[in-house]
Amino acid sequence: MSKKKKKNQQLARKIQKHLREHPTKTYNHKQIASVFGFSSAQDRNAVITALQKLRVQKEIVETKRGSFQWNGKNAQYYDGKLEITGSGNGYVVLEDREDIFVHRKNLKGAFHGDLVKVYPYRRNKNSRKEGEIAAINERIKTRFVGTLQRQKDFGFVLTQGVHMYTDFFIPKEELKDYEEGDKVEVALIDWPKRASSPHGSIVRSLGKPGELDTEMHTILLEYGLPSHFPNEIEEAANQIPTEISLEEIKERKDFRSVLTFTIDPVTAKDFDDALSFQKLPNGNYEIGIHIADVSHYVDEESIIDDEAYHRGTSVYLVDRVVPMLPENLSNGLCSLRPNEEKLTYAAVFEMDSKGTIHKEWFGRTVICSDHRFAYEEVQYVLDSGTPSVDASISLTGKMYEIPELTFQAIIELNRLAQGYRSQRLSAGAISFDRQEIQFRLDAQDHPEAVYFKESKAAHQLIEEFMLLANRSVATFIGKQKPIKPFVYRIHDEPDSDKLDNLQQVVKNFGYQFNPNAKQLNKEINTLLKESHGSKEQNMIDTLTVRCMSKAIYTTDNIGHYGLGFDFYSHFTSPIRRYPDVLVHRLLDFYLKGGKNVNVDLLEEACVHTSQREQLATKAERESIKYMQVKFMEDKVGQLFDGIISGVTERGLYVELSSNKCEGMISTRDLQGDFFYFDEQQHAMIGQQTQQVFTLGDPIRIEVKKANLSKKQLDFVLAPE
Repeated sequence: MSKKKKKNQQLARKIQKHLREHPTKTYNHKQIASVFGFSSAQDRNAVITALQKLRVQKEIVETKRGSFQWNGKNAQYYDGKLEITGSGNGYVVLEDREDIFVHRKNLKGAFHGDLVKVYPYRRNKNSRKEGEIAAINERIKTRFVGTLQRQKDFGFVLTQGVHMYTDFFIPKEELKDYEEGDKVEVALIDWPKRASSPHGSIVRSLGKPGELDTEMHTILLEYGLPSHFPNEIEEAANQIPTEISLEEIKERKDFRSVLTFTIDPVTAKDFDDALSFQKLPNGNYEIGIHIADVSHYVDEESIIDDEAYHRGTSVYLVDRVVPMLPENLSNGLCSLRPNEEKLTYAAVFEMDSKGTIHKEWFGRTVICSDHRFAYEEVQYVLDSGTPSVDASISLTGKMYEIPELTFQAIIELNRLAQGYRSQRLSAGAISFDRQEIQFRLDAQDHPEAVYFKESKAAHQLIEEFMLLANRSVATFIGKQKPIKPFVYRIHDEPDSDKLDNLQQVVKNFGYQFNPNAKQLNKEINTLLKESHGSKEQNMIDTLTVRCMSKAIYTTDNIGHYGLGFDFYSHFTSPIRRYPDVLVHRLLDFYLKGGKNVNVDLLEEACVHTSQREQLATKAERESIKYMQVKFMEDKVGQLFDGIISGVTERGLYVELSSNKCEGMISTRDLQGDFFYFDEQQHAMIGQQTQQVFTLGDPIRIEVKKANLSKKQLDFVLAPE
C-alpha cells in the first residue's frame, strides 16, 4: 500500500470516528478541516475526498448539500464482555461471533469484565475484526486496589494486576491522612473526557505492601470478593433462635441414638457432614449421610440468604476462610459439633455387605454426633488396624482408644468406600489425586516450609459417601417424570486440541497416550497412574486438568464426565456452597408434592454461582502464588532443579521440583543466542545454535528476583 493511500485511509477513519462521537451534529468539509487543524488546500481536498468515500460506503449521510452526519442507522453495534490482556489491549467477547480486538486507545474508559457496546470498523493486518468501545452498558467493578503515590497537590493510585491498564488520579482533598506507599482501595468517581487517567476516591487503607493481611485483603478486592459481613447480617444471624423444639424433632427422623461421627481437617471449624452407621436385624447396614440443614435456619426471603446468594461460596485463602454464612451459623447453629443435637438433611441407605443398595430415603433428620475425628486420626487407625490413636496425631494431644463399635464402623465404612471407588474408576471415572500445596507459617506469618497434602484412605472414605449422596439425590430427581427443574453439577468432555497437545508433551517423558482412544477416560487414568510419584507428576496432572472442561452448575443436565455419572449434584456442603442450599430447598419442595419452579430464575442462580465459584478459585490460586513468592523471597541467588511447565513468546515457565513454586525465565534472559517461539513444538529454539527448550524438559535455574507486589518469580538459567 502506498504512503498516500494509507494516509487517506487513516484520515477517513479519523473523520468517521469524530462524526460517530458527535452523532447529532452536521459538518461541512471546512468544519472538519478545522477540527483537525488543517489549513492547506491539499489537506482540505483530502477531507472532501474522505467525506465522499464515507458517504458512498454509507458510513455517513449527506443531510443537505455539503453537510454530513454520522449514519447511525447503518452502524452495526454488538454487545459483549470486555477482556483486557496483559498488553493493555482488549477483546470484546461476543456470543456466536468472532471476538473483536480493541486497541487500548479505543477502550473509552471501559475496564476488564465490563459489559460494553462495541463498534467494529475494520479488519486489521492480522485479518481480525478491530473496533472501539461505543458505550459501557454495565460497570462490573468500580473499586480497585493499588499503591498510593503522593505529590504536593494530588496523588496517584498505581493499580496492579494484568487486567488494569491505567492508574487513578486522586485530588488533594481526597488524600486525607493516607500515607505514601499505602495499599489502598480506590473507588472510581469519573473519567473526564480529556483526562488521561480516571479520577478516584480512596475508600480505605489496606496497610503496607508485603504484610500478609494487606495482601490477602488486596486479593479479595481484586476479585470483587467480600472480606467481612455487614453489621446487619451479623445481627440478623445472632437473632436466629438456637433452641430445637419438640415439635421440630417430631417432624424429623430421629437418629440421636444411632452411632454418628464427623471426619474433617484438623483446622476445620465448621462441620457440615456426618455419617451414621448401624447394623440392621436382617444383616444389612443402614448408613446415613447427614448434612447441616442450613435451609431450616436461612429463610429464602431473608437478608442472610441475599448475602449468601451474592457470595455464592466460601473462599479459602492460604491463611483464612472467608465464609459464605456468618460465624453464628457456619461455626455454631449449623455446624455438626460433637455431643450437640443438630438439625440435618439426610440421604439414608440400606445396603448389604457388598455395598449393593436395597433402599434409599431422603429427608430431614435430627442427630447428635458421638465423635469428631480428624482425617489424620482415622488414617492412623486404618493404617495400624487398631482402635488406638497415638498422642502425636490426636486432636486432644493424648493417646486414646476409640470405642469398639465406632472402630468397627470405621473399618467397615472404609471397606465399602474403597469398593465404591474401585467401581467408579472401573466405570471410567477420572482419578485426579493431585498434591495440594500447604504452607507452615511461623509466628510472623512467614512461610517457613512447603508441604503437600495427598488424598489417603480417610479422605476417600468421606469422599465416596459424599459422592454417593450427591449422585443419589440428583438421580432421584433427574429420573422423575415429568422432568423437574433442578440444580445439576455437570462436566463436559475434554478439549480435543488440548488433548493433542498433552500427547506431544508426555511422549517426551516416554508415556504412551492416545487422545483418540475409544475409552478416553481409561487412557487418561492410565497416564495419571503411570506418572504418579514421578518428578513430572504435578506438571502432567496440571496439563491434564487444563484439557478438561470446567464443571458448572446448570438446570440442563448432560452428566459429569470426570466422575462418570449420568446424574450429579451438590448436596453435601450447604454451609460453604449456595447451590447446595438450593438443592436442599428443591428436594424438600418436590418431596412435599411440589410440581414446578421457575426454571429461568433457577438457571440464573446456576450461572451466578458458577461465576462466583470461578472467582473464588482464582483468588485462592492467587493467594497460593503470593505465598510461594514469599517463600522464595530469601532464596534469590540459589539454584534449583525444575521442569519447563509452559512456553510462550515471553519466555519459559519453570516449576521447581522440590516445592512446586513456578517462575519464569524471560526470553531476554536466555543468553548465547536469539531464541524464537515455536508454537507447534511448544518450544523456544535458538536461531544459530538450534538449542531447544521444550515443555516438560528438566532444567536447572537460579532465582533472579522475587517480586511480591506482582506475585512473580524471575529465574535465569543456572551457570554451567
